Amino acid sequence: MLVAAPVGTSGIHQLLVLEQISPDKQCWSESGTNPVTIDPLLLKFDFTGLCGRSVDSNGYSIRIDGEDLGGRYLLQVRKTSTDLVLMGVPDSKAKGDQEIELGRTNGYTASFAKIILHPEWRLTRRTFNKKPLGHVYISKGLSGIPFPDVENDIYLKEIRDAVALKFIAGFQDDTFRPLDPLTREQLVSMILEALKNVPGINFQVPSQISSSPYPDVAANRWSAAKIAFAQTNNIVKGYPDGKFQPTREVTRAEMMAVLKRAAEYAKSLAKLDPKLASKQTATNFTDISTHWAAAVITEMSSYCGVASPLDEKGLAFTPNQSAKRNYAAAATLRTLNCLKAETPSTAPAGTPPAAPATSPTLPPATPSPTPPPAAPSVTPPLVPPATSPAAPPTTPSPESTEVAPPNPAKTSPPVPPAAPPTPTP
Repeated sequence: MLVAAPVGTSGIHQLLVLEQISPDKQCWSESGTNPVTIDPLLLKFDFTGLCGRSVDSNGYSIRIDGEDLGGRYLLQVRKTSTDLVLMGVPDSKAKGDQEIELGRTNGYTASFAKIILHPEWRLTRRTFNKKPLGHVYISKGLSGIPFPDVENDIYLKEIRDAVALKFIAGFQDDTFRPLDPLTREQLVSMILEALKNVPGINFQVPSQISSSPYPDVAANRWSAAKIAFAQTNNIVKGYPDGKFQPTREVTRAEMMAVLKRAAEYAKSLAKLDPKLASKQTATNFTDISTHWAAAVITEMSSYCGVASPLDEKGLAFTPNQSAKRNYAAAATLRTLNCLKAETPSTAPAGTPPAAPATSPTLPPATPSPTPPPAAPSVTPPLVPPATSPAAPPTTPSPESTEVAPPNPAKTSPPVPPAAPPTPTP
């Protein structure tokens, strides 16, 4: 995450890059809006191995189209009458380069404030021997392929659109890992973030909580507040033993149940009939007739094709298989598009936000043969997606893994509002 950090009592701010390396202890907390103020909790304990911190150009630089521009640009935080602006300022030795605006805090504070990058910029890292290096790049690329490992993926377009909408992101090693399984906590986070793109609804997920929502989800875990929100709004629930198992892999069937409840929740917030109307002919899957989620899967196949055959081939849904990141991005985007279509005067979810006019054009740079392709940002910024250890049971039951039946009064999405019950991811 990028932070405008005060330098003593001078009234000047400098760039600070914070990274959550381990979920064991929260490295910072966020509060407020416009700007979002940051409490750098890592300054209060030994954060070795838990948090990362970069405060000078040895730790970060600008990268455009694969070229490191650290030798040509310095990063500065400038104060305006109403804002703190992150700028790329040409080195005095460089000729012909223009200043580049990279992001803003969207409001002024004398304290620590979160910097929001403009849509075309992202946080990335290079890798060496498949291991991410410590240097952080604020990157901009012109390629239609967001990550090298999705170039031939069947869900490439949907992954690209999902990343543009910022409800899912890549890893710091320049990969998306499309075939990696999604965990329960990652699903909750992704869906809540996606719901922020639904017009006409307002909800707010707290940035932190004081008590653990489940015995195995510590209150300072990166996903704890979102899990608690989803639990309160019945979007997900725990297992019979009272645990949530945040790093457990979620099945394709469970994901359909959660997406269904999230969509119903969003519609209820928009004061629409929460029932999901059929948009197309349901797919006659060949392997779900006796499955606990058969009705949900069939319904979601008729709701803009959210439920589709494995790898978009044949008629098998494979409900008990772990949901992969590529399909999770696609299914969530389809749900979002369907919701947006039901709200008047909105663009489809595949339309990424327009780039601000404040970002100047960088003059052509000489291509660099050494560095590998830039990596996209992480979610939350520089917080690596959690790993998913244990795989879900082969035949999940509605009681243990599915979301509770819909509650017409509430349905729960990504961030703030209240929602109805759904299967647990």
